Amino acid sequence: MFALADCNNFFASCERVFRPDLQGRPIIVLSSNDGCAVARSNEAKALGIKMGAPLFQIKDIVKRHNVALFSGNMALYGDMSQRVRWVLEEYAPSVEVYSIDECFLDLRGMTGIDFDAYAKEISSQCWRQTSIPVSVGIAPTKTLAKIASKLCKQYPKLRGGCYMHRPEDIEKVLRKFPIEDVWGIGRRSTPKLKAIGVCTAYDFTQLSRPTVQSMLGITGLRTWNELRGVACIEFEDGFEAKQSICVSRSFSSEIYDVAELQEQIANFASTVAEKLRGQRSATAEMVVFAYTNRFKESQPQTYSNSLITFATPTADHRTIVAEAAHATQKLFKSGYGYKKAGVVATKILPEGEIMRSLFDDTAALEREQKITSALDSINATFGAGTIKLAVQGSGKIKSASESQSPHYTTRWSDIPKASVK
Repeated sequence: MFALADCNNFFASCERVFRPDLQGRPIIVLSSNDGCAVARSNEAKALGIKMGAPLFQIKDIVKRHNVALFSGNMALYGDMSQRVRWVLEEYAPSVEVYSIDECFLDLRGMTGIDFDAYAKEISSQCWRQTSIPVSVGIAPTKTLAKIASKLCKQYPKLRGGCYMHRPEDIEKVLRKFPIEDVWGIGRRSTPKLKAIGVCTAYDFTQLSRPTVQSMLGITGLRTWNELRGVACIEFEDGFEAKQSICVSRSFSSEIYDVAELQEQIANFASTVAEKLRGQRSATAEMVVFAYTNRFKESQPQTYSNSLITFATPTADHRTIVAEAAHATQKLFKSGYGYKKAGVVATKILPEGEIMRSLFDDTAALEREQKITSALDSINATFGAGTIKLAVQGSGKIKSASESQSPHYTTRWSDIPKASVK
């Protein structure tokens, strides 16, 4: 058996954890620069607010219905996600992180368990320990487990847990489940399937194997098998390092000054370096890019980038930030207003596979590693950005986040205070 634990309306739920006054009130969380709605509470969905709706288009609804607006707070969401995972790890020998708000649990080999009660207990404990509502679906395959978790959101009487295993129950659910909502069926595949009369997950299971393979290839065949109760999507409980890392942002207003752009890109590079060290890897190649606002056609346009290669792959903080800052000076063009920039690390290798050159300054490398290690230790203890390089300036990204909630769990100054009388 497999379980899928899915946090309900995760970003909005995180905002409610420390704001009980928001219970029952519609909430939306906005994208970078407060542009679009990227998360909605059930109450906001009921008002007709669509995913990705631009804020300027829904301002009347927001004002009329007293919708609570929040700028994205990834520090809070990431920490709450980790707290939910800690609870889940108590209930399964292996946990696969699928996304910030979803995890698969490997329940194979667990016997003598009432899985329906088990699913409800997991959901209950997540709520008790984190105040995040979590829907837990348990089924013979990962794809069916995802469908079972969705049922929890549709039917409150399931109390957050659904065990879907009997063939007759699975068929009943699949007959009503839209094909476009099936995990593994992409946007391009849905029109093809509907054109031949496949509108539900059950319709899909009734196609022949050759038909599925010819239309959707091996990926579609894997989904077809999973819906028929044959587990064929591997459980990935090991950590797989990313092969490329990109950190980029759109700015709240155009940047015309090279020093200001350099500061922003230095902060992107700092985050890239942290991510590399977090997965114990190093980069041999890095690209720094910046471009203007293509929507302002009346202004001069440019797209600039600079390639950086490292003779020895590195994750050293000062090296990566310094090279990115230097590249910014080379790509910057005076007279252009830069609206977006970023840093991309490629050719990433595990730190254990790095081949050192005979001509490397070993002493300098060791010194740099000690400096980076000390920086990471201090920032981990006292909060991100406690120590940073001068070129990073304030360490803040130039973006509109006028409605961001406090960093309740990751910043000492934002920890909630309670008074006892």
